[in-house]
Amino acid sequence: MGGGANISGRVRGAASRRGRRQRTKPMAEINVTPMVDVMLVLLVIFMVAAPMMTAGVPVKLPETAAGALPAEQEAPLAITITADGRVMLQTSEVPADQLIAKLRAIAAEREGDKIFLRADGAVPYARVAEVMGALNAAGFRNIGLVTETGGPKLDGRGG
Repeated sequence: MGGGANISGRVRGAASRRGRRQRTKPMAEINVTPMVDVMLVLLVIFMVAAPMMTAGVPVKLPETAAGALPAEQEAPLAITITADGRVMLQTSEVPADQLIAKLRAIAAEREGDKIFLRADGAVPYARVAEVMGALNAAGFRNIGLVTETGGPKLDGRGG
């Protein structure tokens, strides 16, 4: 029996030495679970933040019964007329005498001629028409007027 114990002792010793060597080898796999967790958290953050990233100039848009426009492949270009009559290209103010020149330069670089016009409800129609004329003169023929939904339908049912 003594010999058997001795043999098994050697076997155990060899196995434990082999086990130690295996533990010291670097792991060749990447644990992707933490990376997936971080990506899902970022996805949720961007899904929540994306609707808040609309044009940064605050205006009170008029309400109409019009539906939403279909989504575009190109990033939308927006012109905003504030309540005090200033014209904003995206989020930066543009002097009236430079508006057509800047828009022509932008139109030359863009594929489509789609542009969104946002105007505060307090802006006179004449000012909106002036800016629409400038957009047309600059080469933008496809002008979308941005409004809020839920306005009067003018069919006798109210808002």
